[in-house]
Amino acid sequence: MNEIADLEQARVILAAQPFSALLGARLTAFGEGEAVLEVDIREELLQQYGFVHGGVLGYAADNALTFAAGTVAGAGLITAGFTIDYLRPARGEVLRARARVVRAGRTRVVARCDLSTVEGGGAPALCAVAQGTIAVRQAA
Repeated sequence: MNEIADLEQARVILAAQPFSALLGARLTAFGEGEAVLEVDIREELLQQYGFVHGGVLGYAADNALTFAAGTVAGAGLITAGFTIDYLRPARGEVLRARARVVRAGRTRVVARCDLSTVEGGGAPALCAVAQGTIAVRQAA
């Protein structure tokens, strides 16, 4: 299994994802069963009512869940599936996805993610929750 040593190595993996680079995503925490991914909220990421598009929240949940799993299972991972529940419109300056491993098995890792927005350095406002299953890819 390919190990992910630390936050810096995880950031290299994130930077290798063209879509993540397009969104300007960044990892701010990685380790001990947890990962935090952030995206600055800008006009191009909004839907017609001025809220962050649900697809952006889904992206953030998907990647945060997988990176959290990577803290315990290494780099050979792929999302098997996830669900997301939108709780309130997402608006603010920063979208933050904080994911935690619930259970790590040999072939699957289950994780949960809280998605919040932050405005002006204030308290995070929870806008969505997600749960996912991450598959550990077997070497061919």
